[in-house]
This record gives sequence, structure tokens and C-alpha cells, in this order.
Amino acid sequence: MWSTTSRSVSRRFIGAVAIGVALAATSGCTAPDDAVAGIAVTADGHLLGVMMVCGHQIDGATLYVDSDDVNKQVTVGSWTADRPVTQGIATWTLDSPAPGWTATKSLAPLTTKTTYTLYGWTRDNTWSASSVSFTLADRDRLTPGKVRYESISNNGDESAITVSVGDFKAKACQNM
Repeated sequence: MWSTTSRSVSRRFIGAVAIGVALAATSGCTAPDDAVAGIAVTADGHLLGVMMVCGHQIDGATLYVDSDDVNKQVTVGSWTADRPVTQGIATWTLDSPAPGWTATKSLAPLTTKTTYTLYGWTRDNTWSASSVSFTLADRDRLTPGKVRYESISNNGDESAITVSVGDFKAKACQNM
């Protein structure tokens, strides 16, 4: 037989566990952003991945087709840096071998009317890069020396912008 006191304690304990489980289930378990991903093009039209590391490191990058259903996200390319990319900027061609990068999944053909997302990651999931989304039309509007990335305003709003490489280096890590 349970006493009134033990029922009360049991209910509090069960309630606390239920709240903890609910919070864990609804909280996003993502690595904090410590870099900014962007895209650019070469003079001959090759798509470049651009990574501005703001503090720690990034070990690789993945390009995927986003979906609200995580089971329908499709990786279309993935690259691993030969050495961790630390503070500063790194670029690599996405469609061909690039010095310092290994394609762990070669870039699949990109198609029109599809939105792609590029982001950076670490092997141990301690850090990531904020992602950039684009379509082939967005890529086609790029010119050499320009970078498209998701800028974060002072109030936390994100918007895709295209800036010079110099401006990307100077401003990408602000508001991180």
C-alpha cells in the first residue's frame, strides 16, 4: 500500500521525467555554427564550395537536396578536407578533384527547379557551418569573385546575399 506522501513524490518524479523526455524530443540536437558555407564559380563556370571558418574547424562539407521529411533528404555530393580547415577561408571545386579535398561522394548532376543546400561539418559533430541554399538559376547569376551565402542580420534574420570574396571574408563571421 502506498502512502499519500510516496504517491505525491512518485507523481512529481514521473512528471519531471515526462517533461525531460518531452524537452529532449523537441529540442534540436545540432552542432553549433562556427563557420559559414557559401558557393562561388570559377572563370570557366565550375561550381566552388566556399567555407569561412570563424573559430574552430570544419572537416568536410555536404551538398544535399533538402526535404521536410529527413528520410527524403538526398546527398548529391560530399567532400572531406585532407586536414581540418581552421580559421580563414577555403575553396574547392565541387565537380572535380580539388587539392586538399577528397570527394567522399562525387557530385551528382544538378537539375533545374531543385534547391540544393551546402553545409560544413566536423567528424565528431562538435561544430558545423551555417548552410547556403541555391538553385541552378542562383548559380548561373554568380560571377567569378562573388560568393553567395546566408547572411544573418543583427536581429537574427537570415537572407541569401551575393558579395565579393573580400566582403565575404570581412563580414561572414559577424553575428555568429
